[in-house]
Amino acid sequence: MNSFTYNEIHQQPEMWLCEYENLLKAKAEISAFLHKFLTPETDVVLTGAGTSAFIGDAIEPVMRGMWKNVRAVPTTDLITHAEYLLDSERPLLLISFARSGNSPESVGAVNIANRLCKKVAHIYITCNKNGKLAAEGAKDNILLLLLPEETDDKSLAMTSSFSTMLLTCLMLGHINTLEQDKEMIEKTARNAEAVIAGYETKLKAIAERKFERGVFLGSGALKGIAEECHLKLQELTDGGVVCKFDSFLGFRHGPKAVVNDKSIVVYLMTGEESVQRYERDLVRQVSSNNKPVAQIVVIAGKQPDLRDSNIDLVVQMPYGKEENEFYGIVPYVLVGQLLGYYTSISHGLNPDAPSVSGNIHRVVEGVTIYE
Repeated sequence: MNSFTYNEIHQQPEMWLCEYENLLKAKAEISAFLHKFLTPETDVVLTGAGTSAFIGDAIEPVMRGMWKNVRAVPTTDLITHAEYLLDSERPLLLISFARSGNSPESVGAVNIANRLCKKVAHIYITCNKNGKLAAEGAKDNILLLLLPEETDDKSLAMTSSFSTMLLTCLMLGHINTLEQDKEMIEKTARNAEAVIAGYETKLKAIAERKFERGVFLGSGALKGIAEECHLKLQELTDGGVVCKFDSFLGFRHGPKAVVNDKSIVVYLMTGEESVQRYERDLVRQVSSNNKPVAQIVVIAGKQPDLRDSNIDLVVQMPYGKEENEFYGIVPYVLVGQLLGYYTSISHGLNPDAPSVSGNIHRVVEGVTIYE
């Protein structure tokens, strides 16, 4: 299909393998930088705006296993409340995710951190070699990680940029043992290929149904992936499908009211049994209380017993949590991307530029950063 969005969704497995090789070549430089600036006292802040912020939301839970003082804070919060969110007395490592590196908040958050904190270092994970962040990458306290040029998505919606930046930061957490992770990275890419090959046509058929609301649920790191999926469907339909995201348990506390017979519900289920038992309970409850247009379960690992639920589609990934527990969250995003793409088409929109009103842009406009 002659569409940037289509190509950028489908190129992701290749981009991930390419980025793995890039990081492997830069391993010595990256390790030296982290050794210098990442200490037990360092606060690590994962930041970005919109989809780029969701990267931090997704990986914070898994990165805490390696970097103790790590948290996700959007640039859109740092701009207005940096004094409350950053400790000026503690060393800071600010990891900025940015497709273009040109949004006002991306540059503004870096400048604010530099002014506020006594000791600050930066890692820029960006897709645009000509962006403002990339132009600052030649300083001692800055590590620039420039992704493959193809990940600088030309479409409005971020797809390969999101997943490749996410995977890049996960690999940073394993930089000292990255060689041993090659098999897991390859399995991650094969999982994505399996989703595309096995379920794209089925997701297209569901996208052609008439629904007005979309709900994406996930636990732990997968809540961050659900967050990204909900935005993909909403922005690619120009708001024609209004979407929500939540955790499985959190969804019971009021947000479940949005589910009706014009809703699609997507469950991103973990392969961890101690968590999945809560997820199964919620799926059964939604099935018994409502009749949404479609319910989709996405699972890596053993398929849950949901015989009493009205499930329209189970997206089964071949490599489960026990084989790929660290990087395994990444391919889940394919479901939201493909649903968003085909629903956009079913609404008569151009997925590359779905915003008919011009309300949203590839790079945010109209933001003034005040001193």
